[in-house]
Amino acid sequence: MNIEQLIKACKKQNLDAQSQLYQRYKDDLFLLCLKYCKNREEAQDNLQDSFLEIFSNIKKFKGNGSFEGWIKRITINKAIDKYKKQSHLNIIINNDILQDHTLINESAIKNIKLHDILKHIQELPPKYRMVFNLYELDDYSHKDVAKLLNISVSTSKSNLHRAKNLLQAKILKPTNTTTKKPGI
Repeated sequence: MNIEQLIKACKKQNLDAQSQLYQRYKDDLFLLCLKYCKNREEAQDNLQDSFLEIFSNIKKFKGNGSFEGWIKRITINKAIDKYKKQSHLNIIINNDILQDHTLINESAIKNIKLHDILKHIQELPPKYRMVFNLYELDDYSHKDVAKLLNISVSTSKSNLHRAKNLLQAKILKPTNTTTKKPGI
């Protein structure tokens, strides 16, 4: 079945079509979930919640825009909703931090595997991970990020800067830390 036929069948709650749709998009959406979640288990939960939402609301998809974009927005919004429920942190803004424009050296990341970069992103504190992913990886503006996460634009910028600094420190951290034995 092509995508239009699958969507039409899913709107009629056809289980075979739902299974095919799941199989078609689960890997891409799981990678998207990994960006926003702190580990694989949380990403699996987010993926399942996203598909429940997709199948529950597929009748609302009218074909305006791409279906892939629609399901990605649902998946990102599920991750944001989970983040908001878990987040009870007040964020203090230091405007001086926004003056520094430290960037990760491109030559330092050329040899790093995608899996390792993703792992470093997952290790970021949730407030930084969310802003980093929305702004850097999914092309949301700071204004949009602020609205989605119920924070100010300056907090979004500050959190992005801090996320980049943490990622830079992790990426540039020496991986080979051998110690010499005394007397050798």
